[in-house]
Amino acid sequence: MSTTTAAPNPTSPDRGRRAPADPAPTTESEALASVEGGETVALPTPRGVVRGLVATFARPRPLARETARLGRDTVRILRGTDEFAPSPKDKRFADPAWSQHPGYRRLAQSYMALSGSLHRLVDDYETGGPDWREVEQARFVLNAFISAAAPTNTLLGNPAALKRAFDTGGRSLVRGLGHMLHDIRHNGGMPSMVDRSAFTVGKDLGVSPGAVVHRDEVIEVIQYAPSTAGVRHRPLVIVPPPIGRFYFLDLSPGRSFVEYAVGQGFQVFMVSWRNPTKEEADWDLDTYSGGVLTAVDVAREITGSPDVTTLGFCAGGQVMTTALNHLAATGDDRVHAAGYAVTLLDFSSRAPLGAFSAPRVIDLARRNSRRGGVITARQMGSAFTWMRPDDLIFNYLVSEWLMGEDPPAFDILAWNADGTNLPARLHEQFLDIFGKNALVRPGAMRVLGTPVHLSRITVPTFVTGALTDHLTPWHGCYRTTQLLSGPTTFVLSSSGHIQSLVNPPGNPRASYWTGGDPGPDPHAWRAAATKHTGSWWEPWAEWMLDRSGDEIPAPTTLGSATHPAREPAPGTYVVERRSG
Repeated sequence: MSTTTAAPNPTSPDRGRRAPADPAPTTESEALASVEGGETVALPTPRGVVRGLVATFARPRPLARETARLGRDTVRILRGTDEFAPSPKDKRFADPAWSQHPGYRRLAQSYMALSGSLHRLVDDYETGGPDWREVEQARFVLNAFISAAAPTNTLLGNPAALKRAFDTGGRSLVRGLGHMLHDIRHNGGMPSMVDRSAFTVGKDLGVSPGAVVHRDEVIEVIQYAPSTAGVRHRPLVIVPPPIGRFYFLDLSPGRSFVEYAVGQGFQVFMVSWRNPTKEEADWDLDTYSGGVLTAVDVAREITGSPDVTTLGFCAGGQVMTTALNHLAATGDDRVHAAGYAVTLLDFSSRAPLGAFSAPRVIDLARRNSRRGGVITARQMGSAFTWMRPDDLIFNYLVSEWLMGEDPPAFDILAWNADGTNLPARLHEQFLDIFGKNALVRPGAMRVLGTPVHLSRITVPTFVTGALTDHLTPWHGCYRTTQLLSGPTTFVLSSSGHIQSLVNPPGNPRASYWTGGDPGPDPHAWRAAATKHTGSWWEPWAEWMLDRSGDEIPAPTTLGSATHPAREPAPGTYVVERRSG
Protein backbone atom coordinates (compact mmCIF):
# COMPACT_ATOMS: atom_id res chain seq x y z
CA MET A 1 0.00 0.00 0.00
CA SER A 2 2.77 2.23 0.67
CA THR A 3 4.91 4.18 -1.69
CA THR A 4 6.55 6.32 0.95
CA THR A 5 9.91 5.08 2.17
CA ALA A 6 11.41 5.19 5.61
CA ALA A 7 13.83 7.86 6.73
CA PRO A 8 16.17 8.82 3.87
CA ASN A 9 19.49 7.04 3.58
CA PRO A 10 22.22 9.25 5.04
CA THR A 11 24.43 8.56 2.03
CA SER A 12 21.79 9.34 -0.56
CA PRO A 13 22.12 12.53 -2.64
CA ASP A 14 18.35 12.94 -2.26
CA ARG A 15 18.52 12.89 1.54
CA GLY A 16 15.74 15.01 3.02
CA ARG A 17 13.60 15.26 -0.10
CA ARG A 18 9.98 14.19 0.03
CA ALA A 19 8.62 11.58 -2.28
CA PRO A 20 6.46 13.30 -4.89
CA ALA A 21 2.75 13.32 -4.28
CA ASP A 22 0.27 11.66 -6.57
CA PRO A 23 -3.23 12.86 -7.39
CA ALA A 24 -6.25 10.85 -6.32
CA PRO A 25 -5.75 7.30 -7.60
CA THR A 26 -6.89 6.55 -11.10
CA THR A 27 -5.49 3.02 -11.44
CA GLU A 28 -5.62 -0.15 -9.40
CA SER A 29 -1.96 0.14 -8.39
CA GLU A 30 -2.42 3.75 -7.27
CA ALA A 31 -5.44 2.77 -5.20
CA LEU A 32 -3.47 -0.03 -3.53
CA ALA A 33 -0.69 2.44 -2.78
CA SER A 34 -3.15 4.78 -1.07
CA VAL A 35 -4.20 2.61 1.87
CA GLU A 36 -2.64 1.80 5.20
CA GLY A 37 -3.31 -0.61 7.99
CA GLY A 38 -1.94 -3.18 10.35
CA GLU A 39 -0.70 -1.47 13.51
CA THR A 40 -2.25 0.61 16.28
CA VAL A 41 -0.71 3.96 17.11
CA ALA A 42 -1.78 7.46 18.11
CA LEU A 43 -0.82 10.90 16.99
CA PRO A 44 2.15 12.55 18.78
CA THR A 45 1.27 14.63 21.81
CA PRO A 46 1.45 18.43 21.55
CA ARG A 47 4.18 18.47 24.19
CA GLY A 48 6.25 15.96 22.25
CA VAL A 49 5.71 17.87 19.03
CA VAL A 50 6.77 21.16 20.60
CA ARG A 51 9.82 19.57 22.17
CA GLY A 52 10.90 18.05 18.87
CA LEU A 53 10.34 21.24 16.91
CA VAL A 54 12.10 23.41 19.49
CA ALA A 55 15.05 21.03 19.47
CA THR A 56 15.10 21.14 15.68
CA PHE A 57 15.01 24.92 15.38
CA ALA A 58 16.94 25.82 18.55
CA ARG A 59 20.34 24.89 17.15
CA PRO A 60 21.80 28.33 16.30
CA ARG A 61 24.39 27.35 13.73
CA PRO A 62 22.18 25.12 11.55
CA LEU A 63 19.30 27.60 11.81
CA ALA A 64 21.53 30.53 10.82
CA ARG A 65 23.04 28.52 7.99
CA GLU A 66 19.67 27.52 6.55
CA THR A 67 18.23 31.02 6.99
CA ALA A 68 21.13 32.49 5.05
CA ARG A 69 20.90 29.75 2.43
CA LEU A 70 17.17 30.28 2.00
CA GLY A 71 17.77 34.02 1.57
CA ARG A 72 20.35 33.41 -1.14
CA ASP A 73 18.07 30.87 -2.81
CA THR A 74 15.20 33.35 -2.79
CA VAL A 75 17.32 36.00 -4.50
CA ARG A 76 18.36 33.51 -7.20
CA ILE A 77 14.76 32.46 -7.69
CA LEU A 78 13.60 36.06 -8.13
CA ARG A 79 16.39 36.59 -10.68
CA GLY A 80 15.16 33.63 -12.69
CA THR A 81 17.32 30.61 -11.83
CA ASP A 82 16.24 27.14 -12.97
CA GLU A 83 18.01 25.39 -10.09
CA PHE A 84 14.90 24.64 -8.03
CA ALA A 85 12.61 22.99 -10.55
CA PRO A 86 10.23 20.41 -8.97
CA SER A 87 10.86 16.80 -9.79
CA PRO A 88 9.22 15.67 -13.05
CA LYS A 89 7.63 12.88 -10.98
CA ASP A 90 5.89 15.36 -8.67
CA LYS A 91 2.42 15.42 -10.21
CA ARG A 92 1.36 18.39 -8.12
CA PHE A 93 3.39 20.59 -10.46
CA ALA A 94 2.63 18.78 -13.73
CA ASP A 95 0.54 21.62 -15.21
CA PRO A 96 2.54 23.59 -17.86
CA ALA A 97 1.91 26.83 -15.96
CA TRP A 98 4.42 25.76 -13.31
CA SER A 99 7.23 25.83 -15.86
CA GLN A 100 5.97 28.44 -18.34
CA HIS A 101 4.35 31.15 -16.22
CA PRO A 102 7.04 33.23 -14.46
CA GLY A 103 4.92 33.83 -11.36
CA TYR A 104 3.90 30.22 -10.88
CA ARG A 105 7.42 29.01 -11.67
CA ARG A 106 8.87 31.21 -8.93
CA LEU A 107 6.13 30.16 -6.51
CA ALA A 108 6.95 26.47 -7.02
CA GLN A 109 10.68 27.15 -6.73
CA SER A 110 10.21 29.09 -3.50
CA TYR A 111 8.19 26.22 -2.07
CA MET A 112 10.87 23.70 -3.03
CA ALA A 113 13.61 25.84 -1.50
CA LEU A 114 11.72 26.19 1.78
CA SER A 115 10.97 22.47 1.87
CA GLY A 116 14.62 21.65 1.34
CA SER A 117 15.72 23.93 4.16
CA LEU A 118 13.25 22.44 6.62
CA HIS A 119 14.26 18.89 5.74
CA ARG A 120 17.93 19.75 6.14
CA LEU A 121 17.23 21.15 9.61
CA VAL A 122 15.68 17.84 10.66
CA ASP A 123 18.60 15.95 9.15
CA ASP A 124 21.05 18.15 11.04
CA TYR A 125 19.09 17.60 14.26
CA GLU A 126 19.46 13.86 13.68
CA THR A 127 23.26 14.15 13.54
CA GLY A 128 23.19 15.77 17.00
CA GLY A 129 22.58 12.38 18.59
CA PRO A 130 19.01 12.53 19.99
CA ASP A 131 16.84 9.47 20.32
CA TRP A 132 15.73 8.50 16.83
CA ARG A 133 12.09 8.55 17.95
CA GLU A 134 12.38 12.28 18.67
CA VAL A 135 13.80 12.81 15.19
CA GLU A 136 10.89 10.92 13.66
CA GLN A 137 8.41 13.05 15.64
CA ALA A 138 10.01 16.22 14.29
CA ARG A 139 10.09 14.78 10.78
CA PHE A 140 6.44 13.73 11.05
CA VAL A 141 5.27 17.23 12.00
CA LEU A 142 7.42 19.04 9.46
CA ASN A 143 6.35 16.69 6.67
CA ALA A 144 2.72 17.44 7.52
CA PHE A 145 3.43 21.19 7.53
CA ILE A 146 5.34 21.07 4.25
CA SER A 147 2.56 19.10 2.58
CA ALA A 148 -0.09 21.50 3.87
CA ALA A 149 1.93 24.52 2.71
CA ALA A 150 2.05 23.41 -0.94
CA PRO A 151 0.56 26.17 -3.13
CA THR A 152 -1.37 23.54 -5.08
CA ASN A 153 -3.67 23.10 -2.06
CA THR A 154 -5.27 26.50 -2.72
CA LEU A 155 -7.45 27.61 -5.61
CA LEU A 156 -5.32 30.59 -6.60
CA GLY A 157 -2.17 28.53 -6.21
CA ASN A 158 -3.41 25.73 -8.44
CA PRO A 159 -3.50 26.71 -12.13
CA ALA A 160 -5.10 23.40 -13.11
CA ALA A 161 -8.03 24.05 -10.75
CA LEU A 162 -8.41 27.59 -12.07
CA LYS A 163 -8.50 26.30 -15.63
CA ARG A 164 -11.07 23.69 -14.67
CA ALA A 165 -13.24 26.39 -13.09
CA PHE A 166 -12.97 28.51 -16.25
CA ASP A 167 -13.67 25.59 -18.59
CA THR A 168 -16.74 24.49 -16.61
CA GLY A 169 -18.13 27.96 -16.07
CA GLY A 170 -17.63 27.61 -12.33
CA ARG A 171 -19.49 24.29 -12.02
CA SER A 172 -16.35 22.55 -10.75
CA LEU A 173 -16.20 25.03 -7.88
CA VAL A 174 -19.84 24.40 -7.00
CA ARG A 175 -19.27 20.63 -7.00
CA GLY A 176 -16.09 21.06 -4.99
CA LEU A 177 -17.93 23.15 -2.40
CA GLY A 178 -20.56 20.42 -2.16
CA HIS A 179 -17.87 17.80 -1.60
CA MET A 180 -16.23 19.92 1.07
CA LEU A 181 -19.47 20.53 2.96
CA HIS A 182 -20.31 16.82 2.81
CA ASP A 183 -16.88 15.90 4.18
CA ILE A 184 -17.13 18.45 6.97
CA ARG A 185 -20.45 16.96 8.03
CA HIS A 186 -19.79 13.27 7.48
CA ASN A 187 -16.03 12.65 7.29
CA GLY A 188 -14.52 14.64 10.14
CA GLY A 189 -13.53 17.48 7.83
CA MET A 190 -11.18 15.28 5.81
CA PRO A 191 -11.60 14.78 2.05
CA SER A 192 -13.18 11.43 1.17
CA MET A 193 -10.90 8.77 -0.24
CA VAL A 194 -13.56 6.67 -1.93
CA ASP A 195 -17.14 6.42 -3.09
CA ARG A 196 -18.22 3.61 -0.77
CA SER A 197 -21.66 3.36 -2.36
CA ALA A 198 -20.09 1.69 -5.40
CA PHE A 199 -19.47 -1.58 -3.55
CA THR A 200 -21.50 -3.98 -1.42
CA VAL A 201 -19.82 -6.65 0.69
CA GLY A 202 -21.19 -10.03 -0.30
CA LYS A 203 -22.21 -8.76 -3.72
CA ASP A 204 -19.13 -7.01 -5.15
CA LEU A 205 -16.55 -7.86 -2.47
CA GLY A 206 -16.08 -10.95 -0.32
CA VAL A 207 -17.84 -13.17 -2.83
CA SER A 208 -15.86 -16.42 -2.65
CA PRO A 209 -18.36 -19.25 -2.07
CA GLY A 210 -18.46 -20.62 1.44
CA ALA A 211 -20.43 -20.73 4.66
CA VAL A 212 -20.20 -19.72 8.29
CA VAL A 213 -19.58 -22.93 10.21
CA HIS A 214 -19.09 -21.44 13.69
CA ARG A 215 -20.17 -18.30 15.50
CA ASP A 216 -19.58 -17.08 19.02
CA GLU A 217 -19.51 -13.61 20.54
CA VAL A 218 -15.97 -12.92 19.24
CA ILE A 219 -15.57 -14.67 15.88
CA GLU A 220 -17.24 -16.31 12.97
CA VAL A 221 -15.35 -19.10 11.22
CA ILE A 222 -15.93 -19.30 7.47
CA GLN A 223 -15.22 -22.45 5.48
CA TYR A 224 -14.76 -21.85 1.76
CA ALA A 225 -16.10 -24.21 -0.87
CA PRO A 226 -13.42 -26.16 -2.76
CA SER A 227 -12.89 -25.35 -6.44
CA THR A 228 -10.70 -28.36 -7.25
CA ALA A 229 -11.55 -32.07 -7.47
CA GLY A 230 -8.96 -32.89 -4.82
CA VAL A 231 -7.92 -30.97 -1.70
CA ARG A 232 -5.11 -31.30 0.82
CA HIS A 233 -6.11 -33.05 4.02
CA ARG A 234 -4.52 -30.56 6.43
CA PRO A 235 -6.65 -27.35 6.47
CA LEU A 236 -5.44 -23.75 6.38
CA VAL A 237 -6.69 -21.28 9.00
CA ILE A 238 -6.25 -17.61 8.05
CA VAL A 239 -5.91 -15.05 10.85
CA PRO A 240 -6.57 -11.50 9.61
CA PRO A 241 -5.79 -8.48 11.78
CA PRO A 242 -8.42 -7.52 14.37
CA ILE A 243 -8.23 -4.04 12.83
CA GLY A 244 -10.46 -3.64 9.81
CA ARG A 245 -12.46 -6.38 8.12
CA PHE A 246 -11.11 -9.57 6.61
CA TYR A 247 -12.37 -9.08 3.06
CA PHE A 248 -9.20 -7.35 1.87
CA LEU A 249 -8.19 -11.00 1.51
CA ASP A 250 -11.28 -11.70 -0.59
CA LEU A 251 -11.71 -8.74 -2.90
CA SER A 252 -13.24 -9.00 -6.35
CA PRO A 253 -12.61 -12.22 -8.31
CA GLY A 254 -9.13 -12.38 -9.76
CA ARG A 255 -7.67 -10.36 -6.88
CA SER A 256 -8.75 -12.54 -3.98
CA PHE A 257 -6.20 -14.36 -1.84
CA VAL A 258 -8.96 -16.70 -0.68
CA GLU A 259 -9.85 -17.54 -4.27
CA TYR A 260 -6.19 -18.22 -5.05
CA ALA A 261 -5.65 -20.42 -1.98
CA VAL A 262 -8.78 -22.44 -2.68
CA GLY A 263 -7.65 -22.82 -6.27
CA GLN A 264 -4.38 -24.36 -5.08
CA GLY A 265 -6.32 -27.16 -3.42
CA PHE A 266 -6.21 -25.96 0.19
CA GLN A 267 -9.15 -26.35 2.55
CA VAL A 268 -9.44 -22.74 3.64
CA PHE A 269 -10.99 -21.44 6.87
CA MET A 270 -11.16 -17.73 7.69
CA VAL A 271 -11.45 -16.00 11.07
CA SER A 272 -13.92 -13.10 10.90
CA TRP A 273 -13.59 -10.88 13.98
CA ARG A 274 -16.62 -9.18 15.43
CA ASN A 275 -16.53 -5.39 15.57
CA PRO A 276 -16.35 -4.61 19.34
CA THR A 277 -18.17 -1.82 21.15
CA LYS A 278 -17.49 -0.27 24.55
CA GLU A 279 -19.40 -3.18 26.11
CA GLU A 280 -16.49 -5.40 24.94
CA ALA A 281 -13.80 -3.02 26.23
CA ASP A 282 -12.18 -5.82 28.24
CA TRP A 283 -11.55 -8.12 25.26
CA ASP A 284 -7.81 -8.76 25.29
CA LEU A 285 -5.15 -11.00 23.79
CA ASP A 286 -6.59 -13.92 25.76
CA THR A 287 -9.89 -13.31 23.97
CA TYR A 288 -8.39 -13.03 20.51
CA SER A 289 -5.77 -15.74 20.93
CA GLY A 290 -8.55 -17.98 22.20
CA GLY A 291 -10.49 -17.14 19.05
CA VAL A 292 -7.60 -18.41 16.93
CA LEU A 293 -7.52 -21.69 18.84
CA THR A 294 -11.28 -22.02 18.45
CA ALA A 295 -10.95 -21.62 14.69
CA VAL A 296 -8.17 -24.21 14.67
CA ASP A 297 -10.38 -26.69 16.47
CA VAL A 298 -13.35 -26.02 14.18
CA ALA A 299 -11.18 -26.67 11.11
CA ARG A 300 -9.79 -29.86 12.66
CA GLU A 301 -13.19 -31.23 13.54
CA ILE A 302 -14.74 -30.52 10.14
CA THR A 303 -11.83 -31.93 8.11
CA GLY A 304 -10.86 -34.76 10.43
CA SER A 305 -7.26 -33.58 10.40
CA PRO A 306 -5.35 -33.76 13.71
CA ASP A 307 -3.61 -30.47 12.99
CA VAL A 308 -3.72 -27.39 10.72
CA THR A 309 -1.54 -24.79 9.09
CA THR A 310 -2.07 -21.10 9.82
CA LEU A 311 -1.36 -17.80 8.11
CA GLY A 312 -1.39 -14.50 10.03
CA PHE A 313 -1.64 -11.14 8.32
CA CYS A 314 -0.28 -7.93 9.90
CA ALA A 315 -1.45 -7.65 13.52
CA GLY A 316 -3.24 -10.97 13.03
CA GLY A 317 0.24 -12.49 12.96
CA GLN A 318 0.91 -11.06 16.41
CA VAL A 319 -2.28 -12.63 17.76
CA MET A 320 -1.42 -15.90 16.03
CA THR A 321 2.03 -15.82 17.64
CA THR A 322 0.59 -15.67 21.15
CA ALA A 323 -1.54 -18.72 20.32
CA LEU A 324 1.51 -20.56 18.94
CA ASN A 325 3.44 -19.67 22.09
CA HIS A 326 0.71 -21.14 24.28
CA LEU A 327 0.62 -24.34 22.22
CA ALA A 328 4.41 -24.66 22.39
CA ALA A 329 4.43 -24.09 26.15
CA THR A 330 1.79 -26.76 26.74
CA GLY A 331 3.22 -29.32 24.32
CA ASP A 332 0.22 -29.03 22.00
CA ASP A 333 0.84 -29.80 18.32
CA ARG A 334 -2.46 -28.65 16.82
CA VAL A 335 -0.57 -26.30 14.43
CA HIS A 336 1.81 -27.99 12.01
CA ALA A 337 3.25 -24.90 10.26
CA ALA A 338 2.60 -21.15 10.21
CA GLY A 339 2.98 -18.25 7.79
CA TYR A 340 3.50 -14.54 8.49
CA ALA A 341 2.55 -11.79 6.03
CA VAL A 342 4.06 -8.33 6.75
CA THR A 343 3.92 -8.92 10.51
CA LEU A 344 6.22 -7.16 12.98
CA LEU A 345 7.03 -8.97 16.20
CA ASP A 346 10.12 -6.91 17.04
CA PHE A 347 9.61 -3.13 17.12
CA SER A 348 13.20 -2.15 17.84
CA SER A 349 13.99 -1.35 14.20
CA ARG A 350 13.98 2.27 13.17
CA ALA A 351 10.92 3.29 11.15
CA PRO A 352 8.65 6.33 10.72
CA LEU A 353 6.24 4.63 13.14
CA GLY A 354 8.75 5.51 15.83
CA ALA A 355 7.23 9.00 15.84
CA PHE A 356 4.34 7.45 17.78
CA SER A 357 6.30 5.31 20.24
CA ALA A 358 7.35 7.97 22.74
CA PRO A 359 6.05 7.19 26.26
CA ARG A 360 3.80 10.29 26.39
CA VAL A 361 2.23 9.36 23.05
CA ILE A 362 1.58 5.81 24.24
CA ASP A 363 0.11 7.05 27.54
CA LEU A 364 -2.22 9.44 25.72
CA ALA A 365 -3.42 6.67 23.39
CA ARG A 366 -4.00 4.38 26.37
CA ARG A 367 -6.04 7.01 28.22
CA ASN A 368 -8.13 7.76 25.13
CA SER A 369 -9.08 4.13 24.57
CA ARG A 370 -9.82 3.58 28.26
CA ARG A 371 -12.08 6.60 28.29
CA GLY A 372 -14.11 5.46 25.31
CA GLY A 373 -13.91 1.70 25.85
CA VAL A 374 -12.71 1.32 22.27
CA ILE A 375 -10.42 3.12 19.88
CA THR A 376 -12.34 3.84 16.71
CA ALA A 377 -11.28 3.30 13.14
CA ARG A 378 -11.17 7.07 12.59
CA GLN A 379 -8.86 7.55 15.58
CA MET A 380 -6.53 4.83 14.36
CA GLY A 381 -6.66 6.01 10.78
CA SER A 382 -5.67 9.59 11.57
CA ALA A 383 -2.12 8.55 12.43
CA PHE A 384 -1.62 6.64 9.20
CA THR A 385 -3.22 9.42 7.19
CA TRP A 386 -0.89 12.09 8.53
CA MET A 387 2.13 9.87 7.96
CA ARG A 388 1.52 10.35 4.23
CA PRO A 389 -0.37 13.64 3.91
CA ASP A 390 0.42 14.20 0.24
CA ASP A 391 -1.00 10.83 -0.79
CA LEU A 392 -3.79 10.42 1.75
CA ILE A 393 -5.10 13.95 2.31
CA PHE A 394 -4.08 16.72 -0.03
CA ASN A 395 -4.36 14.91 -3.36
CA TYR A 396 -8.01 14.17 -2.49
CA LEU A 397 -8.50 17.75 -1.32
CA VAL A 398 -7.26 19.01 -4.66
CA SER A 399 -9.14 16.56 -6.86
CA GLU A 400 -12.47 16.75 -4.99
CA TRP A 401 -12.62 20.18 -3.33
CA LEU A 402 -10.70 22.26 -5.89
CA MET A 403 -11.28 20.33 -9.11
CA GLY A 404 -14.82 19.19 -8.29
CA GLU A 405 -14.19 15.54 -9.11
CA ASP A 406 -16.13 12.74 -7.44
CA PRO A 407 -14.30 10.42 -5.02
CA PRO A 408 -12.75 7.42 -6.78
CA ALA A 409 -14.39 4.00 -6.71
CA PHE A 410 -11.85 1.27 -5.94
CA ASP A 411 -12.50 -1.89 -3.98
CA ILE A 412 -9.40 -1.61 -1.81
CA LEU A 413 -10.24 1.99 -0.91
CA ALA A 414 -13.78 0.91 -0.02
CA TRP A 415 -12.33 -1.70 2.31
CA ASN A 416 -9.94 0.82 3.83
CA ALA A 417 -12.86 3.13 4.66
CA ASP A 418 -14.85 0.28 6.21
CA GLY A 419 -13.18 0.51 9.59
CA THR A 420 -13.76 -1.30 12.87
CA ASN A 421 -13.12 -0.55 16.52
CA LEU A 422 -10.43 -2.01 18.74
CA PRO A 423 -11.31 -2.84 22.37
CA ALA A 424 -9.49 -0.78 24.98
CA ARG A 425 -7.75 -3.68 26.69
CA LEU A 426 -6.43 -5.18 23.44
CA HIS A 427 -5.34 -1.72 22.36
CA GLU A 428 -3.36 -1.33 25.58
CA GLN A 429 -1.61 -4.64 24.99
CA PHE A 430 -0.80 -3.70 21.39
CA LEU A 431 0.65 -0.45 22.72
CA ASP A 432 2.88 -2.46 25.05
CA ILE A 433 3.98 -4.57 22.10
CA PHE A 434 4.62 -1.41 20.08
CA GLY A 435 6.11 0.87 22.74
CA LYS A 436 7.84 -1.61 25.09
CA ASN A 437 8.65 -4.30 22.52
CA ALA A 438 6.91 -6.68 24.89
CA LEU A 439 6.58 -9.66 22.54
CA VAL A 440 10.34 -10.16 22.21
CA ARG A 441 11.14 -9.72 25.91
CA PRO A 442 10.82 -13.22 27.43
CA GLY A 443 8.09 -13.30 30.04
CA ALA A 444 7.07 -9.64 29.58
CA MET A 445 3.58 -10.72 28.51
CA ARG A 446 1.26 -13.55 29.56
CA VAL A 447 -1.40 -14.79 27.17
CA LEU A 448 -3.79 -17.62 28.01
CA GLY A 449 -1.92 -17.90 31.29
CA THR A 450 1.37 -18.62 29.52
CA PRO A 451 4.46 -16.34 29.55
CA VAL A 452 5.43 -15.39 26.00
CA HIS A 453 8.83 -16.77 24.97
CA LEU A 454 9.09 -16.61 21.19
CA SER A 455 12.13 -18.87 21.05
CA ARG A 456 10.11 -21.90 22.12
CA ILE A 457 7.96 -21.74 18.95
CA THR A 458 9.48 -24.47 16.79
CA VAL A 459 6.94 -25.01 13.99
CA PRO A 460 8.15 -24.36 10.43
CA THR A 461 7.42 -20.79 9.35
CA PHE A 462 7.10 -18.86 6.10
CA VAL A 463 7.79 -15.13 6.62
CA THR A 464 7.23 -12.27 4.19
CA GLY A 465 8.14 -8.60 4.15
CA ALA A 466 7.51 -5.84 1.62
CA LEU A 467 10.33 -3.76 0.19
CA THR A 468 8.81 -0.27 0.49
CA ASP A 469 6.60 -0.97 3.51
CA HIS A 470 7.04 1.88 6.01
CA LEU A 471 4.51 0.51 8.50
CA THR A 472 6.18 -2.86 8.97
CA PRO A 473 9.65 -2.42 7.42
CA TRP A 474 10.83 -5.54 5.66
CA HIS A 475 14.00 -5.88 7.73
CA GLY A 476 11.80 -5.77 10.85
CA CYS A 477 9.60 -8.53 9.43
CA TYR A 478 12.78 -10.47 8.65
CA ARG A 479 13.62 -10.42 12.38
CA THR A 480 10.87 -12.99 12.92
CA THR A 481 13.11 -15.57 11.27
CA GLN A 482 15.62 -15.03 14.09
CA LEU A 483 13.14 -14.85 16.97
CA LEU A 484 11.43 -18.21 16.42
CA SER A 485 13.30 -21.50 16.67
CA GLY A 486 11.86 -23.65 13.91
CA PRO A 487 13.00 -23.93 10.29
CA THR A 488 12.06 -20.78 8.41
CA THR A 489 11.77 -19.42 4.89
CA PHE A 490 11.82 -15.71 4.07
CA VAL A 491 10.42 -14.10 0.91
CA LEU A 492 10.67 -10.38 0.19
CA SER A 493 7.89 -8.84 -1.90
CA SER A 494 8.11 -5.70 -3.96
CA SER A 495 5.88 -2.69 -3.18
CA GLY A 496 4.34 -1.67 0.15
CA HIS A 497 2.12 -2.95 2.94
CA ILE A 498 -1.34 -3.66 1.50
CA GLN A 499 -0.08 -3.59 -2.07
CA SER A 500 2.09 -6.60 -1.27
CA LEU A 501 -0.89 -8.48 0.18
CA VAL A 502 -3.42 -7.81 -2.58
CA ASN A 503 -0.95 -9.18 -5.07
CA PRO A 504 -2.35 -11.87 -7.36
CA PRO A 505 0.04 -13.61 -9.77
CA GLY A 506 0.11 -12.35 -13.32
CA ASN A 507 1.12 -8.74 -12.73
CA PRO A 508 4.33 -8.25 -14.79
CA ARG A 509 5.37 -5.33 -12.59
CA ALA A 510 5.20 -7.36 -9.36
CA SER A 511 8.27 -9.18 -8.11
CA TYR A 512 9.71 -10.98 -5.12
CA TRP A 513 13.05 -12.25 -3.84
CA THR A 514 13.91 -15.69 -2.52
CA GLY A 515 17.14 -16.79 -0.91
CA GLY A 516 18.84 -19.30 1.30
CA ASP A 517 18.33 -19.93 4.99
CA PRO A 518 17.89 -16.57 6.74
CA GLY A 519 20.90 -15.53 8.79
CA PRO A 520 21.22 -12.66 11.26
CA ASP A 521 21.79 -9.94 8.64
CA PRO A 522 18.72 -9.12 6.47
CA HIS A 523 20.76 -7.02 4.05
CA ALA A 524 23.24 -9.85 3.49
CA TRP A 525 20.29 -12.14 2.78
CA ARG A 526 18.89 -9.69 0.24
CA ALA A 527 22.27 -9.19 -1.46
CA ALA A 528 22.43 -12.93 -2.13
CA ALA A 529 18.73 -13.37 -2.96
CA THR A 530 17.28 -14.04 -6.40
CA LYS A 531 14.63 -11.77 -7.90
CA HIS A 532 11.58 -13.27 -9.60
CA THR A 533 8.70 -11.77 -11.52
CA GLY A 534 5.35 -12.49 -9.90
CA SER A 535 3.77 -12.64 -6.46
CA TRP A 536 4.93 -14.09 -3.14
CA TRP A 537 1.65 -16.00 -3.19
CA GLU A 538 3.34 -18.47 -5.56
CA PRO A 539 6.31 -19.55 -3.38
CA TRP A 540 4.00 -19.52 -0.36
CA ALA A 541 1.66 -21.99 -2.11
CA GLU A 542 4.60 -24.26 -2.99
CA TRP A 543 5.80 -24.14 0.61
CA MET A 544 2.31 -24.86 1.92
CA LEU A 545 1.66 -27.74 -0.44
CA ASP A 546 4.66 -29.54 1.04
CA ARG A 547 3.16 -29.11 4.52
CA SER A 548 -0.53 -29.71 3.89
CA GLY A 549 -0.72 -33.48 3.82
CA ASP A 550 -2.00 -35.87 1.20
CA GLU A 551 -4.54 -35.04 -1.47
CA ILE A 552 -8.06 -36.35 -0.79
CA PRO A 553 -11.35 -35.97 -2.67
CA ALA A 554 -12.87 -32.55 -2.15
CA PRO A 555 -15.82 -32.52 0.26
CA THR A 556 -19.21 -32.14 -1.38
CA THR A 557 -20.75 -30.27 1.57
CA LEU A 558 -19.51 -27.67 4.01
CA GLY A 559 -19.45 -28.00 7.79
CA SER A 560 -20.22 -31.09 9.84
CA ALA A 561 -22.82 -32.38 12.25
CA THR A 562 -21.04 -30.59 15.09
CA HIS A 563 -20.42 -27.42 13.08
CA PRO A 564 -23.19 -27.21 10.49
CA ALA A 565 -23.11 -24.64 7.72
CA ARG A 566 -25.07 -21.52 8.65
CA GLU A 567 -25.57 -18.58 6.31
CA PRO A 568 -23.39 -18.14 3.21
CA ALA A 569 -20.03 -16.39 3.28
CA PRO A 570 -18.99 -13.69 4.00
CA GLY A 571 -21.20 -14.05 7.07
CA THR A 572 -22.72 -11.55 9.46
CA TYR A 573 -19.84 -10.06 11.42
CA VAL A 574 -18.09 -8.62 8.36
CA VAL A 575 -21.12 -6.47 7.52
CA GLU A 576 -22.39 -5.86 11.05
CA ARG A 577 -22.61 -2.18 12.00
CA ARG A 578 -22.17 -1.64 15.72
CA SER A 579 -21.75 1.78 17.27
CA GLY A 580 -18.59 2.27 19.34
